[in-house]
Amino acid sequence: MAQWSLNQYFNVLYDCLQQCDGEKAGELLSFNHPHVANQRLQLENPESAVGRVFEPPWEDIVVAHLRCCWAVGNHDFVEAYNCQSYIVQSFTKIFQSQKDENWSLPLLFAICLDLRLFANKADYQAVTQGKGKYGERLEKAAEILMGCFRVCASDNRAAIEDTKKWGMLNIVNQLFKLYFKINKLHLCKPLIRAIDSLPMKDKFSLAHLITFRYYVGQKAMFDGDFKKAEEYLTFAFEHCHRNSTKNKRLILQFLVPVKMLLGHMPKEELLRKYDLLAFLEVSKSVCSGNIRQLNEVMEKHEHYFIKCGIYLILEKLKIIAYRNLFKKVYLIQNTHQLAVESFTKALQWMEIEEVDNDETACIIANLICDNKIKGYISYQHQKLVVSKQNPFPRLSTVM
Repeated sequence: MAQWSLNQYFNVLYDCLQQCDGEKAGELLSFNHPHVANQRLQLENPESAVGRVFEPPWEDIVVAHLRCCWAVGNHDFVEAYNCQSYIVQSFTKIFQSQKDENWSLPLLFAICLDLRLFANKADYQAVTQGKGKYGERLEKAAEILMGCFRVCASDNRAAIEDTKKWGMLNIVNQLFKLYFKINKLHLCKPLIRAIDSLPMKDKFSLAHLITFRYYVGQKAMFDGDFKKAEEYLTFAFEHCHRNSTKNKRLILQFLVPVKMLLGHMPKEELLRKYDLLAFLEVSKSVCSGNIRQLNEVMEKHEHYFIKCGIYLILEKLKIIAYRNLFKKVYLIQNTHQLAVESFTKALQWMEIEEVDNDETACIIANLICDNKIKGYISYQHQKLVVSKQNPFPRLSTVM
């Protein structure tokens, strides 16, 4: 394949298109295929050669692909992105014209994947060269992919095996990756709704379902819907192939904080297995109610947590750490009427020196509202009166 002549490549690709072999055609127009490294196929101006074999509209796509190969060979990812944009837009028209067939779905998936990857590389290259800001091409690529999604979604044929709707989830996953890159998560909502409304939503390939639930789980986490986040991320983790250690680790980077917020602390062996020991330090600090240590851990791993996008999520764990610290005060004093000042002193001992009784009472009130403490505050007597039955409902279980 890497040594094909131009005519050999043309003949194989032409036969695939004539035979409606979308899988093979997708390979021959994909940058995951070895032919792209063949210098015989890296042509700056392939129009005349292509025109002798192919007719429009496929002629334009093959021309753009060979020029794209040339651009990649010269490390010009801006030009590669431009060529790939043209390929996807041209193919979308062909795809829409295929009224009663969906054989070209694998081809659609291949060229859309390359578009997303080239958009990312082109944005980085443009920024390096001072020719634009990061995100411009990613945003444009998302608009182009939305055109593909609309063609898939608008297919209303009754024969489910031939419908273009089978392409919806793949394109949605590509769009998710773009929207997360350019921080436009609000655009995910209509896509999630579109997939959830499909009768075939559970019949897509497992790989596509795992990716979908991974991103929906992330979005739910950022939206503060931790129960939904736990459900979707747990599905992604449990169904991810056991040998896909890298992907399992990516999922756990979000699942572990969500689980901890819901009171489920991770096992040390799980965190060691996936090299996530930063979370072990967080977990130990929270469980012990050691606010000082938690602050130190957050500062120590700040860069990593910010890079993952979970720093603010982990900050929410402080409320659980407060609860665990206050429980220790309760156990030491062994009474159901506790002076607010006792909790203030505990916080000051944790080097929260600026805290006063009013701020402490506010923290206690939040814990009561979250059902992490059963009781009420007597502001007149500046006391926390806790229930005689299970005043600190159990939170922690193990993942």
